[in-house]
Amino acid sequence: MKLGSVVGKWLSSMLDRWRRRYGVRRLKESEFAFLYERSEAADGFVCFDCETTGLDPQKDRIITLSAVKIKGNQVLASQALNLTIEQFQPISAESIVVHHIRNQDVQQASERVVNEREAMRRFLHFIGSAPLVGYYLEFDVAMVNQIIEPWLGIKLPNPKIEVSELYYQRRLQEVKHSITQPNIDLSFDVILERLGIPNFGQHDAYSDAIMTALIFLKLQYPRQDSNTVINHLDNAQ
Repeated sequence: MKLGSVVGKWLSSMLDRWRRRYGVRRLKESEFAFLYERSEAADGFVCFDCETTGLDPQKDRIITLSAVKIKGNQVLASQALNLTIEQFQPISAESIVVHHIRNQDVQQASERVVNEREAMRRFLHFIGSAPLVGYYLEFDVAMVNQIIEPWLGIKLPNPKIEVSELYYQRRLQEVKHSITQPNIDLSFDVILERLGIPNFGQHDAYSDAIMTALIFLKLQYPRQDSNTVINHLDNAQ
């Protein structure tokens, strides 16, 4: 092993250790120190998706959040976390067109609705320190950070994996001998179609999290027959 590689790994390890120690010191509630732990329990990934009142992380809020764990080549759909959060502001008409959730729908689901902090507490315990996977993950992470940063003093410290970036890099490899630079469509439905992954149709947090997890697995295991990719799901009820 080359000296430069050894030094690079050592520096990366030291930086990671410093970041974790710094994060723990900033953490306002010790209950969540596990976010900075690296353990066998963190083996695997968590894919999550949010439906929101709008597209501005500065003022809009999370309505629903779903998360699923990925272990090996399997999406643990039957163990998914599904949260509906109480709302105190109108859901925009533009957002309703996408996810079909109105304020009255949230009110009618009152037995399952939780407040923001309780939702985030359940979410953080669900993800632990596992790497997070998502489609345009930056937005969903910003929506979570909007809640947890004033409360806990930290942002989500987990490693983050953007599936549209993975897909983009794969497409570049496929066309690397092309004379012209192709226009690579990164829209969700196009990625599903090109990878041969079933499109569940409805765009809700749970369905989007499942489909995104399947995209991730297909990109991780490119030799997998697209016709059997749905078999990556465990027995969801």
